[in-house]
Parts: sequence; structure tokens; C-alpha cells
Amino acid sequence: MAKVIMVQGTMSNSGKSFLVAGLCRIFKRMGFRVAPFKSQNMALNSFITEDGLEMGRAQVMQAEAAKVAPDACMNPILLKPTSNTGSQIILNGKVYANMNARDYYAHKKSFIPYIMNAYNKLYSEYDIIVIEGAGSPAEINLNENDIVNMGLAKLVNAPVILVADIDRGGVFASIFGTVALLDSNSQKRLKGIVINKFRGEKTLLTPGFDMLKRHFEKLNVDIPVIGVIPMTEIDIDDEDSLSAGLDTTHTEFSKNKINIAVVRLPHISNFTDFNPLGRREEVVLKYINSPNEMIDADLVILPGSKNTLYDLRWLKKSGFNYNNLKDKNLIGICGGFQMFGNILIDEFGVEERGSEYGLGLLNFSTVFAKEKTTRQSVSQIINRPNFIARLKNITVTGYEIHMGTTVDAHEKYFTISDINENGGFVNKNILGTYMHGIFENDNFVDGLIRGLIKNTGKDIKPDGNIIDFESYKDLQYELLANLVEESLDMEKIMDILKIEK
Repeated sequence: MAKVIMVQGTMSNSGKSFLVAGLCRIFKRMGFRVAPFKSQNMALNSFITEDGLEMGRAQVMQAEAAKVAPDACMNPILLKPTSNTGSQIILNGKVYANMNARDYYAHKKSFIPYIMNAYNKLYSEYDIIVIEGAGSPAEINLNENDIVNMGLAKLVNAPVILVADIDRGGVFASIFGTVALLDSNSQKRLKGIVINKFRGEKTLLTPGFDMLKRHFEKLNVDIPVIGVIPMTEIDIDDEDSLSAGLDTTHTEFSKNKINIAVVRLPHISNFTDFNPLGRREEVVLKYINSPNEMIDADLVILPGSKNTLYDLRWLKKSGFNYNNLKDKNLIGICGGFQMFGNILIDEFGVEERGSEYGLGLLNFSTVFAKEKTTRQSVSQIINRPNFIARLKNITVTGYEIHMGTTVDAHEKYFTISDINENGGFVNKNILGTYMHGIFENDNFVDGLIRGLIKNTGKDIKPDGNIIDFESYKDLQYELLANLVEESLDMEKIMDILKIEK
């Protein structure tokens, strides 16, 4: 019988995903089989499992921390926003429907059997399940149909830890306000409070803890503070566009580095694709919003998008066009790749019915299909643009998530494989591909950096001592586990789980 513990937060981006990942690695190091679980995730960062199912990147990151294969059961419902009021609903790894917020809210309880089936599968296979909530449990206007915070905790009888972000200020108000707005049964589920992102001397918080305890007594609750986690630069994937990693306003390009600009589209998806570039010492990675910001860029990347037609129109209105892009070194990933073409046609209203002329940088067009393509891929590079050096290994791995199909193509193929009709196109200084995760291939990134150094003529020596990306990620999970273990009362955590340490 599995043990279960749940992490909820006082707000979005308080540190829930971070803490769940840390606990997953700690329990794994103790010898337990551990699985993360989040019943409903809203994010544009997703991943394709080995069996072709789509799930949120946050639970993939947590599965990596637990050293288990990602399973769509870890995230049975994924909401991928297509506008300010609507989302594509991914249920059990497959597209279920596009819904506006009101319709989804009305149908939420009908998803409970799917959530419980996914949870029960994990419950039967693992020793410990670490559940992540979403946003805040104190969204009192939504609590009636809640399936991701206290509503889920009640369904699976999970004890809850509440994590709060002190870096934004008002941490004690956010903790007390959250607890005060919960019903008495939910308050009783709270077994501990964790303060995250603290800077300074922890003893300065002690008077606040004492006062918080006295305020809790007015609510007839006793919830101890069981840990204070310091601010850290440990590098793990962020869940969504609230990520500080996307705010590079104060990042400056350098004459002594390879400058890479990623266009920050309104519906940017899978921005985690570019994390492997940002870790390289030879690279400055900057997210940009206008053509003026790409003047000193050695490479410009158009990322994926959950609403490609809308973002293509935004791109044009923002001043990006054929003339100011054609002489740049360019890479387009998924939706960004589609924007490089001649025309994008959405006959079935997959995103928004209609068509939009592309940038005309590559000679092909895209037609949106009713069915989404979701698959992992292993491909061989057969052509490369002039800014990528010769590769020692031409095999690259990644995954595809797209509704578009390529038509009327008259370009050289980038890759070939047994499963896909094409892996994108190459034309001199332009590369377009559907492959997410391509920058996780160290050999490819090495060739990209060497090629850009030669292409730009910059006097830069590539870092020959950098560890491979998989080892780098694993090191971050180890550092995270160390930090969480040092910062939390782990005896209390084990007591909450009812496990003798």
C-alpha cells in the first residue's frame, strides 16, 4: 500500500514543483519507489512519453528526479491555453477537446473517474506518491468543483504541506489568509508549512513564526513551520511562463559570447527546449519581443507556439519580417518552423479557422490536421545549415507535438528516420524542425556552437570540460535533494507519511 503526501502552495510559482521534485529524489535515495502526481496541470510545456502520450513537463522533471520513466498517469489532465479564455484539454495523454473556461469548469467533476484511475495505477505500482497541487487551495470561487487541491486531497485522503514564497513579500499574510479561507476539514489536512526562496538569516523569522502560531490558535488549528528553503540557483525546468528564466530584460549580449535570441511569442510553448543552451558558458541566451533586440544576435530562434496563427500575426505586427530575418542565422522549432513557410491553413478550426501567409523563408506550406502528431523520434541528420559545424554523431533524439502537416515542400531535408515523413528543412542559414528536445543532444549543441564561432569569427574557445546534459540534470536533482533535506524537518515529513525512518 503506497504512502502519499501532497504539496500545495499559497499562490502560483510558490515552489510546489520544486519541492515535489526534491522530495521525489530524497525518497528515491532512501530506497523507495516514488512517483509524482498532478491531477490537472495548466502549462504550454509538454512532453511525449515513449508510448506517444502527452503530459506536462513538470511531472516529467519530477519523474526524472525520482529516476522513473515519465508516465501520462502522473498528469491525467493537461490544459494547454489557446487564448485568454480557452484551452486544449489533454486527457490521459490524448487530445480530448478544446473548451472555454466556463465549459471546462462545468465538466470538471466528470473527469474524476479518469483522475482516480490514473492515481490508482500509480498507487498500485509505487511505495510513495508525491502529489502537487495547482495555484492556491484558497480560490474560494472555484472550490466547489476542485479536483486538484483540497478536492483531490479529500479524494485520496492525502496529508498536505503548504509552501509559500517569501521573496515576493507578504509571506505571513499569504499563509494565514490561505489557511483562514479553507473549511475546517481542509485546515485539518494541513500538517506543515514550508517557506521558500528565503534570503538572509533564518532566525529573523522566529518572531513571525510565534505570532503566526497565535493567529492560528484563533482558527483552532496548529500547523507547524517545518522548513525554510533558501533562495537558490539550482537549475531545474520551470513549469510555465511565470518563470523568471523568461525575463531576460536586463540580459545584455556580449562581443565575447555567442548571442542567441529566442522570440518570446505570446503563446510560447516548450520554452524548456532552450535550457540546454542557457547553461553553456559560451552563450548568452536572451528572450526578445522586437526586431531591434536581435541586431547583435548571432542566432535567432522562433520557438513553438500553442496558437501559431495568432502568434504569426503578432510576429508581423511586432516588425519581424522576411527582410530583417532572411540574412540572420535562424532556427525554427515546431510552430516557429511552420512560420518560416509560405502559408498556414487551418481549414478545420484546430486553432482558429482561416489561413495566414508565412514569412516565406522556406519553400513549403502547412495544413492543420484534425489529429495531433505526438511521438518520440530518433533521426539522422542528412543536411545542415552553414552555421552548424560537422557533427561527430549525426543521430539526434527528440519528440514531436504538432497539429500541422507539411505540403508543397521544395527544400532539402534536415533529418530522416523510419517513422516521420520529414524532420524539417535546411536552406543555407535557416533550419526548421518539428523536433522538440533537439538541444538536449550534446553533440548537436557542440556542433552548433562551433559552427557559430566560425560563422561569426569571434575569438571564443568552446568549453571542452562541460558535462553531458543528462549528467548535468542529475547533478541538479542531487543538489536540490541536498538543499531540501537540509532545510526541512525530515523526521516530521516521515511522520506525516507514517513511515519509520
